[in-house]
Amino acid sequence: MRAAVYRRFGGPENVQVEQVLPPSLGADDVLIRVRASTVSAADHRARSREVPRGLGLLAAFGIGVVRPKRRVLGMDVAGVVEAVGEDVTRFEPGDEVIAMLGAAFGGHAEYAKVRQDGAIARKPRNMTSEDAVTLVFGGLTARGFLAQVELVPGATVLVNGASGAVGSAAVQLAKHAGAHVTGICSGGNRELVTSLGADRVIDHTTDDVTSSADTYDVIVDCVGNAPFERVGHLLNPGGALLLVIADLPAILRAPLRSRRTGKLVTATVGKPTAEDLAFLVDLAEAGHYRAVRDRTFDLDEIAAAHRFVDGGRKRGNVVLRIAAHHPDRAGAGCRPGTVPVVAE
Repeated sequence: MRAAVYRRFGGPENVQVEQVLPPSLGADDVLIRVRASTVSAADHRARSREVPRGLGLLAAFGIGVVRPKRRVLGMDVAGVVEAVGEDVTRFEPGDEVIAMLGAAFGGHAEYAKVRQDGAIARKPRNMTSEDAVTLVFGGLTARGFLAQVELVPGATVLVNGASGAVGSAAVQLAKHAGAHVTGICSGGNRELVTSLGADRVIDHTTDDVTSSADTYDVIVDCVGNAPFERVGHLLNPGGALLLVIADLPAILRAPLRSRRTGKLVTATVGKPTAEDLAFLVDLAEAGHYRAVRDRTFDLDEIAAAHRFVDGGRKRGNVVLRIAAHHPDRAGAGCRPGTVPVVAE
């Protein structure tokens, strides 16, 4: 199969399309013929090894010290089930699905695998694969953080980085819960963030939110520049600071901050589940969750896609379009199945 492979850390030019073996399936695995993935901030960090302060050693353990441990990036996929392991009962060949591969990566290839008890769900019926894949990385991350607080109707939520993959998802999920949402972004993204449901938008290039008298029940920091020291005074009593991006000191201090202040400070999120993904699918099918797609690149343009993400100004998601071919053998120990590619 064709896959985007990187064999050394560094710039976008290190990622090239090569022929590699397709994944072999275990009894509980689902093989997905990938139609689309995203090039996310996580892919950028894994490829470049540019991580928040203090996390270098932890990152090295996960992604490699001298050479990458996993040479195919891509944390999410949308596609068609090609084959299933002999013990799989929840899916069958031909099902259109979306899935989160997480730290295992592997989505930037024509085929990827996920366990049937992993974060995999049927694709929203009203979305193409290229739109549906945008639910996964940003949507699951935002849901995982927001699930740690009780968002009652009328709660006030501030989303820092409201136009990114996670931020655009957080705006939509908070608004759906009935919250009054304020988004922080550049002025050029005001219209987008407003269209996603934000009641108010703050332009970070002209206004400093920390000097405002406004306070919030929940602050979601998707940028990494809003630690407790900077925004803690903006939290209402019993409020929560959700640090989607944080350095090691902020991560270590979070539990202590929570105990001392009575305000939840967290930089961790639980493992995403199939139920989490199904929740997002239901929202999308009901018209309550929009795909936010900045640009779409073909697999052969993978270096350009990484270069664009490296710029740090993407709106929502950067989608990678992948056209799969059919290998002679999908994988040992599985029930093969082949379906025609559906034009989108």
